[in-house]
Amino acid sequence: MLWAELSIDAVTDELIGFFRDPAILFGIPLALLGAVFMSFGAQYQHRGVTKVERLSGLSGKAGLSGRQLLSLLTRPSWVSGTVMLGLAIGCQLVALAFAPLIIVQPIGAISLVITTLLNARVTGIRPTRQSIAAIIACVGGVFIFVTIAAFFATENPVTERETIIILSLLAVLLVLLGGVWLWLRQRGLPLFYIVAAGMIYGFVATLAKVVIERVKANDFDWLTILSLIAMVAAVTIGAYFVQTAYAVGPPDLVIAGLTVVDPIVAVLIGLTILQEAANAPLWAFFGFAIAGAIAITGVFTLARYHPQMKSESQEIPIKRGSTPASDPEDDHTH
Repeated sequence: MLWAELSIDAVTDELIGFFRDPAILFGIPLALLGAVFMSFGAQYQHRGVTKVERLSGLSGKAGLSGRQLLSLLTRPSWVSGTVMLGLAIGCQLVALAFAPLIIVQPIGAISLVITTLLNARVTGIRPTRQSIAAIIACVGGVFIFVTIAAFFATENPVTERETIIILSLLAVLLVLLGGVWLWLRQRGLPLFYIVAAGMIYGFVATLAKVVIERVKANDFDWLTILSLIAMVAAVTIGAYFVQTAYAVGPPDLVIAGLTVVDPIVAVLIGLTILQEAANAPLWAFFGFAIAGAIAITGVFTLARYHPQMKSESQEIPIKRGSTPASDPEDDHTH
């Protein structure tokens, strides 16, 4: 009897991924639900930002002004989008409580697909053949990545050393981005705001995972509190960059950048600092690299062949919906 128990324990210790912790699979549908909320939230927030720009008569390319930021609070579409993004964050946090970071973050790329279709419906411009191929590449790459990660990703306690390293890297990143922003802000480059927001949100997701794991381990100390403060500060700065990105680019392009940069940063941290795939064989890392390359290629291809820029190409029959001219907000508060 004792020998049997020891054998079972030995086998359990050798298992990795969802074989050892089936709860990992609960995080995947939660992350998918979060991606849906993120897509709708991005569309509504973009509508609110463009409306505020039009009503104020001022461009937000150099960064939204304080008056414009306050005006966003009066736009029903922006408020609705913010609520949806809040729900997306909630789903992501719960998903992170069940599954490793390297599984949860890449799933967010699904929001790119949904946002692209939503934007096509709103603008009346249908996706092109190239953009459909890009969407397939994006979804396929994410599916392969998450499948491999589900087999080999493991949860590890977050140490003080790892937490300090992550906080230090975030501090350096914010200082560097602040300097670049002061240098480039008058140029209104959407790529900068998108990449900056993606990098920051990659750290936000990582810090959320750090806080969750430390609380689960009853390590709610000064370092955990500092991580919470840093996470809130990063969310605020990242949100400003995202709102400015909406002022200089369509929502699906903003989401395209975020769903590339955010997971890359979070996964790199998860692999190198948190050691969430320490037990994976060498071929799994090659699989991660190939799957990630496929997804990244798909996202950048989608950005290159944006439907609003390639509307004369081969199309798929997506029914047109509301247009900016029929925005229901026009009949209400200005």
